[in-house]
Amino acid sequence: MSELRTTLVQADLRWEAIDTNCQLLDEWLQDVTTSDLIVLPEMFSTGFSMAPERMAEPMAQSKAIAWMQKAAQSHNAVVTGSVAIAEEGNYFNRLVWARPDGSMVTYDKRHLFRMADEHEHYAMGNERTIVELNGFKILLTVCYDLRFPVWLRNTDLEYDILLCVANWPSARRMQWRTLLQARAIENLSYVIGVNRVGDDANGLSYSGDSMLIDYRGDALIDESPNRAFVRTGVIGKQGLEDFREKFPTHHDADRFTLHV
Repeated sequence: MSELRTTLVQADLRWEAIDTNCQLLDEWLQDVTTSDLIVLPEMFSTGFSMAPERMAEPMAQSKAIAWMQKAAQSHNAVVTGSVAIAEEGNYFNRLVWARPDGSMVTYDKRHLFRMADEHEHYAMGNERTIVELNGFKILLTVCYDLRFPVWLRNTDLEYDILLCVANWPSARRMQWRTLLQARAIENLSYVIGVNRVGDDANGLSYSGDSMLIDYRGDALIDESPNRAFVRTGVIGKQGLEDFREKFPTHHDADRFTLHV
């Protein structure tokens, strides 16, 4: 059965400094030699900026996306993280899935964090995005999405991994950790959660708590908080399939339709 080597990059981001963040990421990733998937935090090139009119770039001109494509090719791995994108008069907090062959898939953040006025600056996405890698189906999500289980529901086992990139402040680290584990348990899936560390220009601090969690809710990667790290873990498809067969809670899930 398939395996997936996943690299979590818990980075200390520099505020609204695209070139600097990309340069630092190159340094942090230089020792990553064997990985299938490299996961960066939300808005990895700028921090959680509410100034998209200044920081957002069109897809074709985005320095951050150009860096992602180059990194994906050089590491022969998918590189994913979210960036601020300008498109047709709107701004999006867009998760980009950059493949080594230069192709990309995107997901626009659905749930915008109103407590930081994100909904006043960015447009809402309205479609779930599931990608496939090494035989794993992966649901792409961004930060605040994690609080909304209906949007993430896996009733028919549409996905095997829930991936969430974030700028989740340390004041709510207990909620972050709890929700990551809950989403794994209720959806019979692996969960990859990658958050930043350090402080931003708004006076918020971030403890990281990036985790790789299995389908039972057990942490496979759970490093000490408040420090940057790059860590690779390997997950397998066979264990997931075996567990789903022995403990098929999805057969008893409630059915409903989500209108967006």
